[in-house]
Amino acid sequence: MNTHSPPVKLTESQTRNRSRSRYWIKYWQIYAMIIPGFIYFILFKYIPISGSIIAFQDYNLYTGIWKSPFVGFKHFETLFTYPEFLNILTNTILISMYQLVFGFPAPVLLAILLNEVRKMWFKRSIQTIMYLPHFLSWVIVGGLVINVLSPNYGIVNDLLNFFGFERIFFMQKPEYFRSIVVWSGIWKEVGWNTIIYLAALASINPELYEAADVDGAGRLRKIISITLPALLPTIMVLLLIRIGHILDLGFEQVYILLNPIVTAKGQILDTYIYSIGLLGGQYSYTTAIGIFKSVVGLILILGFNRISKKLTGQSLF
Repeated sequence: MNTHSPPVKLTESQTRNRSRSRYWIKYWQIYAMIIPGFIYFILFKYIPISGSIIAFQDYNLYTGIWKSPFVGFKHFETLFTYPEFLNILTNTILISMYQLVFGFPAPVLLAILLNEVRKMWFKRSIQTIMYLPHFLSWVIVGGLVINVLSPNYGIVNDLLNFFGFERIFFMQKPEYFRSIVVWSGIWKEVGWNTIIYLAALASINPELYEAADVDGAGRLRKIISITLPALLPTIMVLLLIRIGHILDLGFEQVYILLNPIVTAKGQILDTYIYSIGLLGGQYSYTTAIGIFKSVVGLILILGFNRISKKLTGQSLF
């Protein structure tokens, strides 16, 4: 006599739930590692978004958000009718474009050059030297830039004087300010930014280079036909991210180098927000500027992401 009961047949829903439970039990450590990052974004990225409502209020620090009166788009109208707004926006866009044209390709070129170095001790030494400026604050770098360009004891003016040229007050010349900002930024960050590209280069199959050697390809041909195509996905992703932040130049660098004489060429949105927001107490107005920057960045990244997807097949999403 068979006393065993027949096996219970599970429904499709029960099977799916059981499979899902096994999945969570198996990979719970991975998801546990995500939790701190998830909490960080909730606390410091998403919750603060609710504070953007003060852009549509006459926010009062003492009465708070709930009791401050709504004024609609008043602060946006003030922003777009402000006489100096166009000049500040132009400065921001021009410096950002200079950084994009001259600063963005620099780490790509440096990574390719380092990749061609065959002496490992020399390659690592150069990498270490190029990384060091990244760990210096802009206060230190700004002081170095001012000292190097000093008309009295700066090495640049000493060289100009040695070759018979007159000394130049670089930091007091508005026409030089944007170039100083761009090239000091490149010097500080170019080495650090090569890390991503060097990692992408390390993933290239060495057999591709060996096959190119067999075909008689030189170094330049291998860079054009193998190295650059392998870097293209990384380049496009980072370029799209950079375009989305075209109005975010970074406050510290420009503020350290800025002075009243070059304000007409050097005042950007970030320094303007600091001067009228934190120092002037116009919190609603500066929040409106922040929303304007975010909207412009969103439009740019969506537009260029779509263009990149059609032209190169590479995109963020």
